[in-house]
Amino acid sequence: MRSFDLDALRCFVLGMELGSFALAAERLNRSASAASAQLKKLEQHCHTSLAMKVGRHLEPTEAGEVVLGYARRMLQINDELMNRLQGNQLAGKVTFGLQEDFSDVLLPQLLGVFSRSHPQVQLQSIVGRHQELLDGITSAELDFSLGWAGEKSAPYSEFLAELPMHWYGPANPHLRESVLTAKPLPLVMLDGSCLLRKQAIAALDHQGIPWKINFVGRSLSNLWRAVEAGLGVTVRSSFSHPESITKLSGLPLLGTLKLCLDRKQYQLDEVQAQLYEELKQQLLQYLGA
Repeated sequence: MRSFDLDALRCFVLGMELGSFALAAERLNRSASAASAQLKKLEQHCHTSLAMKVGRHLEPTEAGEVVLGYARRMLQINDELMNRLQGNQLAGKVTFGLQEDFSDVLLPQLLGVFSRSHPQVQLQSIVGRHQELLDGITSAELDFSLGWAGEKSAPYSEFLAELPMHWYGPANPHLRESVLTAKPLPLVMLDGSCLLRKQAIAALDHQGIPWKINFVGRSLSNLWRAVEAGLGVTVRSSFSHPESITKLSGLPLLGTLKLCLDRKQYQLDEVQAQLYEELKQQLLQYLGA
């Protein structure tokens, strides 16, 4: 009976998790051609295609999903054994925060890759608004957090990128037409003090466009569902949005948001610094920086 090449399986798993074999090759210190050759070898071994291109990213085929599940288990056992024999496992606890804009995109991929690489590290993530995360940094509840820069900042903050804000409405053309022709313009906003809410209202007031807040949500998921249902338009960054939501044109121009990693101290512990850097690199790769 033939055996699977663990290096090829590792490249395949990492390529699926990062959405790119070029990124997987870079992470594994291999050339892109070597990574492609390993995928081809693995597909020949399985007698079927394992990956397909969807937009700019890779997605597993039906057979690829099966291979992916087994490959993760095989690599986890292999890595646990090697780490135990070598006695050099990274261990400890990391508590980090994210604003909800990033949790669906970054959390599953980040936690999966990191936990398989460092099974002895205990990870805890907290999803919250800017002020909640800032309070967590100040009280040392959080080691670091990722979010939009606000009026107040943490003692140590690293600027990562600046992203434009956009108006968003329902992708359904009939609902979109109804919302955009309504007077006053119905808005869907988060509750409490919100930088995006302030900029949206200021932009409308500057252009003399009448508005009313038609729905107030307590979470980003509530906000997206309200927009999808045609309750109004909203303002978010260009980072990501559901397929049921679309960018709008014809409304006042908006500014930008600064994306930052905040931390409680200048130098993080080894285990915290490792996750901090992996989150940073994954985010920059997602943004194409």
